[in-house]
Amino acid sequence: MIPATVLFDLDGTLIDHFKAIHRCHAHTMQQLGLPAPSMNQVRAAVGGGVELAVERLVGPKLKAAALAIYRPYWDATMLEDVELLPGARELLVLLRSRGIRTAVFTNKHGPSSRLTCAHLGLADLLDGNFGATDTPWLKPDPQFTHHVLAALGSQAAGTLLVGDSPFDVATARNSGLGFIGVTTGTHTAAELQAAGAERVCADLQEVGREISR
Repeated sequence: MIPATVLFDLDGTLIDHFKAIHRCHAHTMQQLGLPAPSMNQVRAAVGGGVELAVERLVGPKLKAAALAIYRPYWDATMLEDVELLPGARELLVLLRSRGIRTAVFTNKHGPSSRLTCAHLGLADLLDGNFGATDTPWLKPDPQFTHHVLAALGSQAAGTLLVGDSPFDVATARNSGLGFIGVTTGTHTAAELQAAGAERVCADLQEVGREISR
């Protein structure tokens, strides 16, 4: 069944922001006298919000100090090296042309998500953009999902979530959303399937074909 609403995770799903994210974590850790993390370490740390990612990389004792370095550096540099993933704009245009509501639903800092989407020309293709600090919750908390659905005037039964991580799989399962995983971000098809994803696509072009079936 074609959904009435499609929610998209942002990093690794609609956009590639990992160069900027890696740069900011490397800067932060070097300022603390720690070795810079590899890109693979950063990819493994993200998905649950910046606070969790920072804690995973520097440990709980240095978390507060790291966030104090990371946040202003991120604000100053976040629009460098960010780009749309192939097919992102085309898929959003297609869905909008069919009257399907579209929104970003991310654990990325909400103001950063909206600024990034505006920078990349996606804002006018979205009915909403919901992220961390917009509410008290993060994915996969169902209260965050319920807030998003209420704001969009959508129902869980007619909503599909597209995402690249087990956080997204859990979010869909916790609230009765449909789900399609993509392997353009942090996790492989096997990892998404192990988390419970029944449908996994290689890219957004394949997602478009899957939705249109």
